[in-house]
Amino acid sequence: MARPHVVVVGAYGSAGVAAAEELAAADVELTLVDDGEPGGGLCILRGCMPSKEVLSAAAHRYQARHDDRLVGDLPDVDLSAVVERKDDNVLGYAEHRRGAVHDLAEREHVTFHHETAEFVGDRVLDVGGERIEADYVVLATGSRLNVPDLPGIDDVDWMGSRDVLDATEFPDSGVVMGFGYVGLELVPYLTEAAGMDITVVEHDDRPLDDYHPSFGEELLKLYREAFGVEIRTEVREERVEAMEDGVSVHLDDGSVAEGDQLFLFTGREPSFPDGIERTALSPKTGWVGDTMQADDDDRVFVVGDAVGDRMLLHTAKEEGYLAGRNVGHLEAGEPLEEYNPLPHKVMFSGAGVYPFASLGLTADEARAEGHEVVTARRDASDDGVFRAKVASRGTARLVVDADDGTVLGYHGLHYDADAMAKTMQVILEAEMDVRELPDRAYHPTTPEILDGLFQETAGQL
Repeated sequence: MARPHVVVVGAYGSAGVAAAEELAAADVELTLVDDGEPGGGLCILRGCMPSKEVLSAAAHRYQARHDDRLVGDLPDVDLSAVVERKDDNVLGYAEHRRGAVHDLAEREHVTFHHETAEFVGDRVLDVGGERIEADYVVLATGSRLNVPDLPGIDDVDWMGSRDVLDATEFPDSGVVMGFGYVGLELVPYLTEAAGMDITVVEHDDRPLDDYHPSFGEELLKLYREAFGVEIRTEVREERVEAMEDGVSVHLDDGSVAEGDQLFLFTGREPSFPDGIERTALSPKTGWVGDTMQADDDDRVFVVGDAVGDRMLLHTAKEEGYLAGRNVGHLEAGEPLEEYNPLPHKVMFSGAGVYPFASLGLTADEARAEGHEVVTARRDASDDGVFRAKVASRGTARLVVDADDGTVLGYHGLHYDADAMAKTMQVILEAEMDVRELPDRAYHPTTPEILDGLFQETAGQL
């Protein structure tokens, strides 16, 4: 009996390589395809890893600027050195990723094509001029920048996040469209490391509007006071105009935001191979089920950014592994696994000095799922460790089931929130009772904010 033929398109990315690893160990004929140059995946080359590299420089300068124990002239950031170090490290990570994929291709029944894939029919692909008919296809083709459809946008020389990460010089001022996770991470880099005057266009009354208002309000205060950012809220762009010495963005309240450079941090949209219209696939919101199968073709699995939801490194990898396993389950006639991840997001806002971490449910989400909840809030200014580190901005909230004390969610915007997330992930995944935690949940970097939240919620139960 012939082995089923599985094609993974986008094998260099986090989701694609996870699926490839799972399938390479299975009894399948596996074809891996990726045209990346040099290849390594979005997160490694243009996403979370290079952004943390450059943010670290801004973080050091910010902390030097805000610690009155340090004296002398404030140093400038050498952008050429920042980008050189970023490139050295990132290219090393990417080389490791490529090596892992190429090692898989050394196995029997595994083939790698460094080519572009194009659909010519249902699960039929043209790969570098070769026609490949597959029993199963795994689409791990990532995402691309969502460029707003605005009058004048094509006449403006805008920069996206990948351009910012590679730039070694910037003009004096800029206008930012998009104040989601990418904008919140890169705006402090532009002001702190590049020394720019930045105006942000924010559609809502605050960022992070899916969360408790305290987080968005804290971010507005932080960015305005600590980074000198002008943030115009509750306005939308109507048109963009190129000027001789910069750009102007005309807003729906009649005002104009002007700067030397336009930055688009306007989110991402899924990317697919050409020819998808020749297939039964019809990408849209909610078109991929919990088994990672496309609604239109149950032999096509979609993982990572191509799903159009979550767009996070850790979920992409988990989706890839699950899709690989489910190909085997489907082929064997076995029940398929469903993906139901713990909501887990970390954003390196405030130049990475004040990251935002969200795990589990918000209070509103918990109530929508039928929980009676108790909540607690603790501000970083109440934490002695944060005061000692001259990093006492921010706040944290805990969501707990009122009936059994189970911790349902933790959301924090404060120093070391990213490190705290690891502790909280263990607590949430174990469905621990908050009343059992205060005496043994000591965290070496941020003890008071955790224990204070645990004790406050336990006292309400």
